[in-house]
Amino acid sequence: MKGSTHRRCYCRDPKTGKPLGKKCPKLSNRKHGSYSVRQELPPRPDGTRRSFSRAGYESLKDAQKDLDHIRGLLALAAPDEPEELDRIGAFLERVADEKAPLPDIETTRHRLRFGLDLTGRLTVAEWLDEWLAAKRTRHTTNNGYASHIRVHLKPRIGHIRLDRLNVGHLVEMFDAIADANEVIAAENEARREQVARCKPTKPGRPARAERDRIARERAKLAEMPPFRRQTGPASRQAIRRTLRASLNAAIARQLITFNPAAHVELQSGKRPKPLLWTPERVERWRATGEKPSPVMVWTPEQFGTFLDAAEGDRLYALFHLCGTRGLRRGEGVGQEWEYVDLDARTITPARAITVDGWDPYEDDPKTGGSAATIALDSVNVAVLRAHRARQQAEREAAGPVWQETGKVFTNEDGSSLHPETASEAFRRILASTDLPPITFRDLRHVAATLVHAGGGDLHTIKETLRHSTILLASDTYTSLLPEVDRSAAEAGVRLIPRARPTGEAHGDA
Repeated sequence: MKGSTHRRCYCRDPKTGKPLGKKCPKLSNRKHGSYSVRQELPPRPDGTRRSFSRAGYESLKDAQKDLDHIRGLLALAAPDEPEELDRIGAFLERVADEKAPLPDIETTRHRLRFGLDLTGRLTVAEWLDEWLAAKRTRHTTNNGYASHIRVHLKPRIGHIRLDRLNVGHLVEMFDAIADANEVIAAENEARREQVARCKPTKPGRPARAERDRIARERAKLAEMPPFRRQTGPASRQAIRRTLRASLNAAIARQLITFNPAAHVELQSGKRPKPLLWTPERVERWRATGEKPSPVMVWTPEQFGTFLDAAEGDRLYALFHLCGTRGLRRGEGVGQEWEYVDLDARTITPARAITVDGWDPYEDDPKTGGSAATIALDSVNVAVLRAHRARQQAEREAAGPVWQETGKVFTNEDGSSLHPETASEAFRRILASTDLPPITFRDLRHVAATLVHAGGGDLHTIKETLRHSTILLASDTYTSLLPEVDRSAAEAGVRLIPRARPTGEAHGDA
């Protein structure tokens, strides 16, 4: 394909004002005017011509250098590959129109070979926005992705070109997050100390001098940064998963060939292990106010105490169902009578009501396996029959204002129950007892304990809680179930008839 360099100037005839072009007498001086290049490009698919033109070179050498560079880029396309020729032609035409720098030949060769976008100017931030907009996952999952992108990924690595992102960039990002955690911890501690200074030193109404001092301390408090949460190991792992998923999608789109997020080592972010509220742990909690683990689980006796306190509440059946059969909160409030067969003693959690901030919305259960059918025991069947009779009485009392949602658990007018309403009722009933604290979510772990205490193994727990794999059940409950096993072991050994007490048989005094 033809290509050339030429020199021109922009001098004009003083009389007519027209460009002199090649007639300019000063063109005999090589330093006068500027040089331009023009190179024919492969024609468009419809056969129309296109070319690369660029002007403003100070010397013939510079112009010739770029012309050779353009020809080198054109030579990357095999003559018998019309698709490659078209890609190179369109690419160079775009570079000329946008007056962008000529791309590196070896980089372009690599991108052409692997079918990647030849421009390579897409930034990480631009790709993350494009990837998130195309996601069709659960609403809450998308919100998590959006939070990671907005708070961490875009501010720290969003400016980097997508094809140039490497492991070093990600190491720097996570190091910066760790440094920010130290700052947050120091600021939170300083705020706690300042909050303590804002309290009266003596009980009763403070004197004027004391009120003035408190006012000054509160003014200082108002100028301090607010309390902030640190980005812990589990959150950092979640951030990496978000980035890794987005980069895998970029690989599938042939935008990049390497995923650096898959090669970053982070501190383990394993979920906390659930622990039973044993008498020793309860005693320590009462003395210190500290929970041994973020996830605590009631013993069967403690759960029975809670059910006794909840028995008169209109949501008693919900707490009983979730604490014995392991339904998630959203599955419980989203459960429909259509998927409850009290005669066959089965229930299928086919729908769930979850929240986005505060706004509730109905969706499929958390995973595909979550919609499995599980068995109901005779006590749950009796509790649900009594609940259905109560609901029928509420329907009759509401009359025309009753909203027929088909839900098992509703408000007094039949409307769908907000998940937080169930949690508030749970906390209210818990506060009326002397039990150690757990959350509504922890009732699911209570159910696992009951299944195991009743003779079920990890596979039975997996099926009851509808975990995707037995590994998840094992990873979650290996720290919890041995305590239940010890109780079963003690109960079993006491069944053995002995002539003398065990201690005497071993010679113990």
